[in-house]
Amino acid sequence: METRSNAFLENEPVGRLMRKYAIPCIISLLVAALYNIVDQIFIANAGYLGSYGNAANTVVFPLTVVALAVAVMIGDGCCAFVSISLGAKKPQDAHRSIGSSVILCVLSSLAITAAYLAFSDGIVTAFGSRVNEETFRYAREYFFWIALGVPFYMFGQAMNPIIRSDGSPRFAMVTTVLGAVANLILDPVFIYGFKWGMMGAAVATVAGQMLTAVLAVWYLCHMKAVKLGRNSFRVHPRLVKRYIPLGVCSFLAQISLVAAMAAINNMLQTYGARDAIFGQPQYAQIPMAVVGIVMKFFQIVISVSIGIAAGCIPIVGYNIGARRPDRARALFDRLLLSETAVGLVALLIVELLPRQLIAVFGAANESAYYTAFAVKSFRIYLCMTVLATVNKGTFIYLQAMGKALESTALSMVREVVFGVGFALLLPRFFGLDGVLYSMPVSDVLTFAISLALILRTRRALNAEATAVGPAIPAAQGA
Repeated sequence: METRSNAFLENEPVGRLMRKYAIPCIISLLVAALYNIVDQIFIANAGYLGSYGNAANTVVFPLTVVALAVAVMIGDGCCAFVSISLGAKKPQDAHRSIGSSVILCVLSSLAITAAYLAFSDGIVTAFGSRVNEETFRYAREYFFWIALGVPFYMFGQAMNPIIRSDGSPRFAMVTTVLGAVANLILDPVFIYGFKWGMMGAAVATVAGQMLTAVLAVWYLCHMKAVKLGRNSFRVHPRLVKRYIPLGVCSFLAQISLVAAMAAINNMLQTYGARDAIFGQPQYAQIPMAVVGIVMKFFQIVISVSIGIAAGCIPIVGYNIGARRPDRARALFDRLLLSETAVGLVALLIVELLPRQLIAVFGAANESAYYTAFAVKSFRIYLCMTVLATVNKGTFIYLQAMGKALESTALSMVREVVFGVGFALLLPRFFGLDGVLYSMPVSDVLTFAISLALILRTRRALNAEATAVGPAIPAAQGA
């Protein structure tokens, strides 16, 4: 197959490359995060939906993450493998892995849609929709339409990192931005103008996802570093076995987040019912609605964190394949500093401006209990955000180096062992507040493990750089 070199990933200064790849990736992920957040803002400020609609949105959100988990497993794994293949001068592996990833994405998305439509009532019930009848009704309506859009959503999300691996991070960004703009325009039209309620919010979202998917298809027909042919679009088991493990970390990070959200939603429902205030039917949906909003803000923060790290995947993969550990080490140092800065900015916002944040989500239309619980939730749940961003950057960097086992194990410990475990355990001792404590406790314990892996990774890169030989000074600049 015809190919053009991505050798600039080995020659340009790492600081410049990091900005070139990370900024579009951050914007892409932020815009992707805004799909659900924009829905929630418009829903919250629609008087006929309010906190009931917000709670329903919180119920359905983890189910979109299930689809995202499968998409990023395929897309991120393929992205890392393509970058390593191009660095090692193996273009045949690159184009065949991309073609097979397209086939896997289409088949898996259709299977998820079929399962969602067949078992919708049981699924939304499992994620806490039975907190009251209004929430259940809105969750069913929203979920039906979101399920129909799963194939478009998954295709766009899976192709985004593959487009970045082809050396086009800006186009990857544009595809997501245009989809989100469509959603932003259509949401108020459908929710306020047509009064379509939860269906309107979902249809607006799916329309944006369709636009992103169409643009991704166009790009596959016009790739730069890798040229696809008819024989690319087959499932190649040998390659699937190599690139899927590189995406397992991304999959587990998302799917374990679903498990954590399911645990949190059910604990909110259980212990909210025992609370003197939230045990009253008219306030029962507030804890779920509020924690859902706090999670959405955290999603914005973690999108920046993931964007910085994911933007480094093609650079790290290429330089590892080209045996340039000196550049991989320099990039790792920059990544950790950037993740720390993101976490510090987020921490200042949630500790100093929680009332302003919750005001965006319709607090003026709700009771004083809504605002009070939201302020407490922001300040407790996100108080260790700095550690959370550093942890996330470490997970993804290890994945980019091809260290799937370490990356996967660390992600599983954070999201399943700690995330789910403490969400189930702490409410037994602290009631509803125990749900809020689960997040910072998990991040502190995970950072203790991350720190050990950070130090070990730097030592390994230093040793390999010494063995390979001195770095080229011009290649290390900012």
